[in-house]
Amino acid sequence: MLQTPPYAGFFMKKIFWIASTYYAEGLPFSLVQQVSVQFFTAAGAGTPVIGLLSLLGLPWNLKFLWSPLIDLFGNKKKWIYLLELALALVAALLIWPAQEVNLGFAFKLFGLMAILSATHDMAVDGFYIQTLPKMDQAAFSGLRVAAYRVAMLVGNSLLVIIAGWLSWILCFSLAAAMLIGLSIWHRKVLPRSLTTREEGQRWQLVWRSVQSYLRQPHIGWALLFIVLFPAGDALMFAMVTPFLHSLGYGLVARGILTGAIGTITGIAGSILGGLFIARWGLQRTIFPLTLIQSFAILGYAWLAYSKPVLIAVVMVAAFEQFAAGLGTAVLMVFLMQRCQGGFEAMHFAIGSALMSVASTFLGSYSGFLVRDFGYASFFLLSFGVALPSLFLAFFMPSAVFLQDQVMSKSPLSTKP
Repeated sequence: MLQTPPYAGFFMKKIFWIASTYYAEGLPFSLVQQVSVQFFTAAGAGTPVIGLLSLLGLPWNLKFLWSPLIDLFGNKKKWIYLLELALALVAALLIWPAQEVNLGFAFKLFGLMAILSATHDMAVDGFYIQTLPKMDQAAFSGLRVAAYRVAMLVGNSLLVIIAGWLSWILCFSLAAAMLIGLSIWHRKVLPRSLTTREEGQRWQLVWRSVQSYLRQPHIGWALLFIVLFPAGDALMFAMVTPFLHSLGYGLVARGILTGAIGTITGIAGSILGGLFIARWGLQRTIFPLTLIQSFAILGYAWLAYSKPVLIAVVMVAAFEQFAAGLGTAVLMVFLMQRCQGGFEAMHFAIGSALMSVASTFLGSYSGFLVRDFGYASFFLLSFGVALPSLFLAFFMPSAVFLQDQVMSKSPLSTKP
């Protein structure tokens, strides 16, 4: 009789906690960044108000400011399951403004959820880096991304469809229940985390890591690319939900279009983009993949000018998210190439914070642009904002890609 190897159970347990912690990262992010837009759109908010929801991304831009607190107080396992309980409470509280259609109170609750979610992200990422050896960190990178994407699929598709078919009350109740379940699960299954005394001095390395990041060769080119690369796509995407609403697509239809179809094609694009980069290297693929992402924005400009049938809307939404997935693969590998010198985790945190600056600040002004110029001109403007990233991708100095050969052989290069 065959017996299961003793390490098999430990390996499967590791897979489950990695998947569940990154699912727990993605779910509140989806609630804040995606479901909030659907809620405000369904409630009849104008495009300026919907655009201002992009400011909810500020905690992710600024989370490095309070990152040492995660190390100084308590351990990361405790941070994870307690923050998940807090997030569940906020999700449950959203039932109140959902009943009363109180958008001001809802915005405050989504803002609180954003702060808690960004802090939870740091605890999960730190726990992952702290608990796993470097080889496992690379090997499980794909699992992390897949779990995160599944959570976004659940948020922007399943929960939005439930809100459309049944009610927002059930939508937020289900989100709260999932977060409570995750908290209980993580308290039980997560391995022991290092205590504050064992790791409490790590925060002192933060400034050294920032200095080493800024001393990299051609860092000016790299920083410009990180900030500008997602700018056009971020500006465009901030108004996709109200645009689809203006075409007559309700919650259920939007949950299918931008939630299910968009997320699935986005995952496919990020996987394919990672494979392209792994095969030919970032230096050879960065311009064509950036070109595809930029020109996909014009699909929405065409929809705004024409009177599209459903199949045209589906094709544009699917292709644009596929192209955005290709772009995500480019940016993730580019960020990882900047991570070196023993400060990999902090370097990635710096890069990931910078890359979301465009979506936060440009997105916050997007609704005013739609109000003043209309959707067609707005999407053309979004395409124009994407053009500087094309210039940077084409003229980037070769020295920026010194780590390209190493990264193209790493499992991390396939991370969407």
